[in-house]
Amino acid sequence: MRISFDGAGPAAAAVRFTGLPARSERPLSAAVTEVTLDGGRVVTVKRGDGRHAVRAEAAGLRWLADAGAVPVPALHGHDEQWLVTDRVPEGRPDPRAAVALGRALAALHAAGAPAYGAPPPGGPADAWIGLAPMRNTPHDDWPCWYAEQRVLPYLRSAVDAGTLRASEAAVVERVCERLPELGVPVEPPARLHGDLWNGNVLWGADGRAWLIDPAAHGGHRETDLAMLHLFGCPHLDHVLDGYQQAAPLAPGWRERIGLHQLFPLLVHTVLFGRGYAEQTLAAARSALAL
Repeated sequence: MRISFDGAGPAAAAVRFTGLPARSERPLSAAVTEVTLDGGRVVTVKRGDGRHAVRAEAAGLRWLADAGAVPVPALHGHDEQWLVTDRVPEGRPDPRAAVALGRALAALHAAGAPAYGAPPPGGPADAWIGLAPMRNTPHDDWPCWYAEQRVLPYLRSAVDAGTLRASEAAVVERVCERLPELGVPVEPPARLHGDLWNGNVLWGADGRAWLIDPAAHGGHRETDLAMLHLFGCPHLDHVLDGYQQAAPLAPGWRERIGLHQLFPLLVHTVLFGRGYAEQTLAAARSALAL
């Protein structure tokens, strides 16, 4: 039986972008709704959280898909408020899928980007990572770009909010000053997922690992892998084995994980408070010990 839905809601967005009538909808969170269409097809409808957020995510999904490396949900369409993609039927984490994910990530990164900080084609410069704004302005020097666009803006916000004290911020500022000498290898800009934590990896019922919710941009490939370490990932050792088989990382990459985690940790400090400030300081001190 076909059901009439509010013309401004998620089911209406699914109908508009797929051309199929909707039969039911099921909220998964405050921002995400699962909609079942005629014929049994199921799509995910996501509400945008900020200006340009939907356009940035849609451009990121297209850019990742264009690499032909890692599975991402098919994009049906979007507007300023809604983004509609295929739902990924979920399975269980699997070591073989983890190895394949590592190889796929290596191929995704190797697809490259025009510059560090380059947005996906058609994506806005003013993008988002989760609920935090993120500026994508191309730069040809990774240490300068990482400090100016990925560390210092969030550090200033944390200090302004009183989440980090000025004396603590000085530790992070010293890392930024020393970035050129901390051993990060000079590599071409990689095509990054950009928000690669465990929650954005879906283990599909088809035996593959899928990526969702990108904050895609050009960056250093070690940053994506450092994010996977931040909150844990099933079979992470297998992911890394697959990656190293396809594209070995430069010596010392494990010691640089904290350096690359400064960006997401500061984002979390701004969004969620003091609990992440201590982790940020620990990561900064580990970077200064390189």
